[in-house]
Amino acid sequence: MEIEYKKRLIKYNDKEFSCSTSIAMELIGGKWKSVILIYLLNGKKRYNELYKLISTITERTLSLQLKQLEKDGLIARKVYTKKPPLKVEYELTPFGETVRPVLLTIAAWGTTVAEERGEIVE
Repeated sequence: MEIEYKKRLIKYNDKEFSCSTSIAMELIGGKWKSVILIYLLNGKKRYNELYKLISTITERTLSLQLKQLEKDGLIARKVYTKKPPLKVEYELTPFGETVRPVLLTIAAWGTTVAEERGEIVE
């Protein structure tokens, strides 16, 4: 795939970007967003499930990242209030599903790096 690189300005969500890669990284970049999204690829998860799966994240960070992913339209938050206790589930939106091939490619590359250059602890 040939990409033409030229100077340009892109406006997205009231922010200006010089490259489409910057938009992608705005949406899924950082330490935790892609990790959260990877765990949601296989379906809905409750907050506590995500917290247990991502062993090195703090509750505050998870909460903030979930709010940002929801604001960006990548995930949906559904609250069940019919019977106690309150239940909240997160899942990918149709827009969030569009990042699936990118996340799977990144994860595959990360696995290769871990096996060839890292050490898998558990």
